[in-house]
This record gives sequence, structure tokens and C-alpha cells, in this order.
Amino acid sequence: MTSRAVAADALVWEQAGLRLEATDVDALQWAETARRMHERGARLLSLWGEQDAPGTCSAQPGGGEAGAEGFAVLALWLHDEGLQLAGLRLPAGLLYPGLQESFPVAARLQRALRDLLGPRAQGMDPRPWLRHDAWPEHWHPLRRDAGVRPPAPPAEPYAYVSVRGRGVHEIGVGPVHAGIIEPGQFRFSVLGEQVLRLEQRLGWTHKGVAALLRGRDAAGVARLGARLSGDSTVAGAWAACMALETAARVRIPRRALWLRALLLERERVANHLADIGAIAGDTGLAFGLSQFALLKEQVLRLNLRAFGARWPMNALCPGGVCAEPDEQALRALDDQCLSLRDDARVLLAAFEQHAGLQDRLRGTGRVEPGLARRLGMLGLAARASGQALDLRVGMAPYDKLELRVPVHAGGDVAARLAQRFDELFESLRLCRELLRTLPGGDLLAPWPRDPGACAPGWALGLVEGWRGPVLVALRMGRDGRVEQAHTHDASWQNWPALEWAAVRDIVADFPLINKSFNLSYSGHDG
Repeated sequence: MTSRAVAADALVWEQAGLRLEATDVDALQWAETARRMHERGARLLSLWGEQDAPGTCSAQPGGGEAGAEGFAVLALWLHDEGLQLAGLRLPAGLLYPGLQESFPVAARLQRALRDLLGPRAQGMDPRPWLRHDAWPEHWHPLRRDAGVRPPAPPAEPYAYVSVRGRGVHEIGVGPVHAGIIEPGQFRFSVLGEQVLRLEQRLGWTHKGVAALLRGRDAAGVARLGARLSGDSTVAGAWAACMALETAARVRIPRRALWLRALLLERERVANHLADIGAIAGDTGLAFGLSQFALLKEQVLRLNLRAFGARWPMNALCPGGVCAEPDEQALRALDDQCLSLRDDARVLLAAFEQHAGLQDRLRGTGRVEPGLARRLGMLGLAARASGQALDLRVGMAPYDKLELRVPVHAGGDVAARLAQRFDELFESLRLCRELLRTLPGGDLLAPWPRDPGACAPGWALGLVEGWRGPVLVALRMGRDGRVEQAHTHDASWQNWPALEWAAVRDIVADFPLINKSFNLSYSGHDG
């Protein structure tokens, strides 16, 4: 991390290979920043709030006095030149200009912020998003004076948007599902078998991660970061460690950086193998499901041998990595890349020649590139709808590896399947290149003994996980522990796209469409 002050109310520094500008703004500047970001085609990565902010952005890095009263709202945008972080203090009340008209994902983020902390956006949807009658409307769990949660009020019917017309009826699914999956509620408005509208309701298992992170030291932050979403343990841990290392001004050794990337790509490989098989299974092609499940199992077993766990939750730690494969394991990792590549190519050819499978996938669950752009989609699903965006580009060590970013414009289940195959092969190539160029040296950088060495203020960790960007934002105190925190998964951007993808298809195709996105409930319910 490098930084330099450019104005009294702004800072610029490098974050994960991206130029990040952080600015404190007033309400007019907040609206102007949003307008400017929209005009240049920026994506809203996340929106969150904090209480008792000493100065929302310009305190990072280097200081700011704690103890100021009031609330603040922060918004983080990604544009073609980097990142823009804007912080708006709310000294006169809890109302701020809404962003939902220009950035659709803000609609749900603003509702979540209102439920958890209290600030309200102008023109926002008044319905709760995370509360689910678990606490009274005017009690906010993230406030420092929240105290013990009061008794839950009587349940109130949720005001789903109704579609009226002759022959239209509704089908409710969830939040409890038939399989061992996390809860989410889906309300279909259908005419015959055709879906006219799908409305989601998420947040049933909200974990309160922002509160759980408060008071944690560096090791505790990394441990929790690895558990934000069970299939993205490396991405979550890396984002958490990156935020900590940014705050502590720690540069990790090159060998640790290469091993982090290797772990991240193996996590991508395991999930793509699982999803390819699951998509085949949802079309009735049991052969594909079983074959790709076998390949995924091979990846996880070698993870156990090389890194000590099938899903290496504790392999990353602040300052580097805590698990290192021996020479025999390194050779096995390289050999497995070749065998997986060859097996996946054979199966891809079988998929491409299966007329029934291709007929089921093509045109199903389509999100056109223009719609994907307007919705601000991220990650794999966005790239399958023509959005050439991958945060690994320019990020070390990928800047040394000639990363290739595949993109498909179809936007349907077929495109999302093809995207997974292309990214699978690219990740296997990257793994081999990382192994070939693995530097020598240390695994861990010395961590500052003085807790006050961590700069108070917001520090960000942003990593392109297999599903999309994972964000961990931390405001560290002078004691080296977390004062405020926020986490964000790309599923927030892509869940609304799933609603659009189901429209005009039939109800029976929804499981297939849903699986082709494979979004995280847990990542959303942070």
C-alpha cells in the first residue's frame, strides 16, 4: 500500500492494484459524486454505514480523532480508473440522498442499512430487508447503545408486489427448501407455466458479521473472513488479510503472495467443477453430475494433503500464509492440473455433442449484456453477459501471469456454463504457472508489535473470488482491534439479476437457472 494526501478532504492510495480515492462529502457532493460515477459507467460495489465516525474517509490512512457523535454512510464505486470511496456524515439527522435510481443494487443495500443502523435514504423502498420481524422496527442492532435485543413483535405479512390479471396466480417457495441449502424465499407470479415476475426475500440467516468483527484482533479477523461464505474461504480470508495489511502497512513476502493465488485458483477450480456437474444434473444428465463431482473430490483430497484441509480455511493469515506444501505435494498439484484439464476437455466435448442438453441450456435464463450493465452485475455471471470485468487484472501476482479473461455475450445458462469451462481451463493454466514461478523465501512478514501501528480509518480488502468480488472493509482502532467493519459479496449485485433471468421462462426451468448463477445466501446474509 502506498498513500499520499491530495487535498484536505481526500486521500489517494493503491488498493489491490487499483487507484483508490477516498473523500468526505456533504449531501450535495454525495449526490454529485453519484451522478458523476453513473455518467462514467461506474459500478456501485457496496454501501454501508457507521456510528461515531471520526471522519469517514480521510482518516485513512493516518489518523482522526475518535469519539465524534453521529452517523455516516459510505459508498464504494468501481470505475475504469480505479475505486472511489465517498463518506457522508449525517450530523443533522438520519436521512441521506438515495442512490437507487442510478444504481439498482443500492435499493437493497439501503434497506439493509436502515434495518441495521437506522439511516434512511430518500425515496427508498420502505419494506424491511433483514429484519424479518426478528426485532422491533425502531431497534437497530448495529447501534452501540442497542443493548439486549427486545422481544420480537407480532409477525406482519410482507408486502410482495402483486401481478394482477386473468389466470395469474402465485407460487411461494421457501424460505425452507427441500435440500440441505440455506434459506431464501421466492414468490413467482405465473400465467400457466410462464413466469411473469419473480420476487426474492433474503436475509433469513443474517449473521451480524459487522458486530462479530468489532473488537477482534488481526488473527480473529482473518479467521472470521475465511468463514463469510463456505465455498469462498480463500477469497474471504485474503480480503480480510488485505484490509489488515493495508491498515498495518505490511507487505507480504512474494512466496506467500504466490501461494495465496494458488489457493484462490484451486478454490475457483473446485467450485467450477461442482457447478458444471450440478448444471448437468439439473438437466437430467446424471453422468455429467457424477463425473464432475468425482473431479471436484480429487481437488479437495489433494487440498487436504497439501494444505491440511479440504477447504483450507486457516491457510491464510495476516502477513502471509500458514500452510506450505512440501516438494512432493507441489509435484502432485502440478500433475493434477494436467489430469483435470484432460478429463474436463473430454467431458466438454461430450456436453457439446449432447443435443438434448444444449437445447435445454440455450436461451434459458437470459440476462442480456445491456441489462447486466444497468444492474451492475459482477463476477462470473456478469462476464457471461458480456461484462469484461475481473479484479485480478493488474493485481499481484496476476500482473505477472498474463491473465486471460474469457467473456461470453449470450447471457443464458449455456453462456454461464461455457464461462465456467473457460475459467476452469484458465485457472488450471494459472495454477501451473504459479507453481512453475513459485519464489523462494519467507511465508510470513513480521506483524507490528505495537497495536497503535495500525492506522485508524477505513482499510479495504478486495479480492476477485470465484463468484465475484469479495470486500472486507475495516476501521481499526489505536489498540489494533476493529472498531467498525463491513463485508460484501458479489451475490448482492447478482441476486436481482436472477429475478430478471427467470421472467418469460417456465417455473420448471428455475432450478436450472438458479444453479447456473449459484449465488451465496451466506455471503449476502453477512
